[in-house]
Amino acid sequence: MNSTASRTRRAAALVAVATALLASLALPATASAEAARDPGDAGAVPARYAHQSLDWQPCEGQPALDCATMAVPRDWHRPGAGADLSIAVSRHRVADPAKRRGTLMETAGGPGGQGLLRPMDLVQGAPAVAAAYDIVSFDQRGVGRSTHTRCQTPEEFQEFLAGDYRDQSPEAIDRVIANSRKLVAGCEEHSGDLLPYLTTEQTVRDMDLYRSLLGEKKISYYGASYATMIGAYYGTLFPHRVERMVLDSNIGFDGSWERFELGQPMSFQRRFEQDFLPWMAARDSTYHWGSTPEEVQAHWEQRRAALHERPVVDGSLTLGPNQLDNGTINAIYSDRAFPLLAGALTALDDWPNADPAAQQAARRLFGQYLSPEFLAEYFSVTCADTPWTKDIGTWIRRGAENTARYPLVGARTLAFSSVCAAWPTGPAPEVAVTGAHLPPVLMLNSLHDPATYYEAALGAHRALRGSKLVTVTGNGNHGQYPGSDPCVTDAVEHYLLDGRVPAHDVTCPVPPTA
Repeated sequence: MNSTASRTRRAAALVAVATALLASLALPATASAEAARDPGDAGAVPARYAHQSLDWQPCEGQPALDCATMAVPRDWHRPGAGADLSIAVSRHRVADPAKRRGTLMETAGGPGGQGLLRPMDLVQGAPAVAAAYDIVSFDQRGVGRSTHTRCQTPEEFQEFLAGDYRDQSPEAIDRVIANSRKLVAGCEEHSGDLLPYLTTEQTVRDMDLYRSLLGEKKISYYGASYATMIGAYYGTLFPHRVERMVLDSNIGFDGSWERFELGQPMSFQRRFEQDFLPWMAARDSTYHWGSTPEEVQAHWEQRRAALHERPVVDGSLTLGPNQLDNGTINAIYSDRAFPLLAGALTALDDWPNADPAAQQAARRLFGQYLSPEFLAEYFSVTCADTPWTKDIGTWIRRGAENTARYPLVGARTLAFSSVCAAWPTGPAPEVAVTGAHLPPVLMLNSLHDPATYYEAALGAHRALRGSKLVTVTGNGNHGQYPGSDPCVTDAVEHYLLDGRVPAHDVTCPVPPTA
């Protein structure tokens, strides 16, 4: 009897030890050092950062917001090493303090987007939320009015995007790889001392310092696109600082950037072929580009081939095949831009004699894609957050495969991936998203989102245990809130304003027509 009891006690002890060991292994590497204290506790932040005050002034260009600047360490893992960085922060305060229920923080997507003036999107588009929350945001390290990175001049940036990424000739491939390496060399020359610290993991530590300086024990959060990854990382490293969190149009933050980006050629092609082409075909009486999706696509390919042979040159505008692709990629993020794209395409049939409004649409859409500043931050983050395959031969093969199968975005696989293959910094500390210790998170995603594709959102949803996913079938747009879909609005605002979490995942169908 005593021997049996002893064996039982020993077995129970072993189970307890194993359970504790598994629990410790489940913690992300960067969070393990914080396990001994309440995650989100800012007590370890050096006093010169933790005790600074924010000098609020009306924001330049947007006086409805207050702006200030905070100092952050260049490297949160070695706060005393290197010069500080400046982070531009903003806030919009509730009109009636008696109705205030907390602070809602936003960050920008991209990577490369600017967040400083972003609170106005919710102030104007979600007045009920703006009446209940102070809404705050900031320009992330590397962009905008914060300490920012620089890689290329506008002229060098246009050279990076020039030509025809579909061209698989040896000369064209060599030129693409050379341009990618030139971009990396420019980043090293102009921003080399900053590049190792432009990561999502460093950004979320800036974000928590901002929370602390606002005097908030907890914040709520809304983020779209890349900002979903920022939110998921923040929730992993500082779960007890999160009250409510909405992640809209989700990056595959359960894995690597490489894996996520390899899925985008499929999703952009799907959006183009299954949403835009039928939309334009249904309006052949307006645009005269074909009455079936197949006819529209054939017309599009004819125009693209003509631009390959003879680009349109009009003043400072050079419109070649890559510019056609880039403008199309940009327009299909939202069905609200479908008419702009369709009108711009009609100008390509006879540029010298095209309707002036169509020409203007083409200049706007095909002549302005991203910027050198955006792409500098984009590569700084995506190339450094997680590991990348460095073998250039692999990317030449994958580029050829994607060009043949999913040409709209797949054709640029080599150009973008060879930048990360040559990137000079190693991957940032791993952050493994699990949802541990977080309150329920509300996630939004459309089925045909071209950029943050639904398959990646499902993986992120599974990784973020306890989250609830709102699947939007009524459109394929990137970014669902704020918007006109009452199903999405109700789900988000019941959650943010009343704390009502859906019992199960939700599907928002096509809204009824008026």
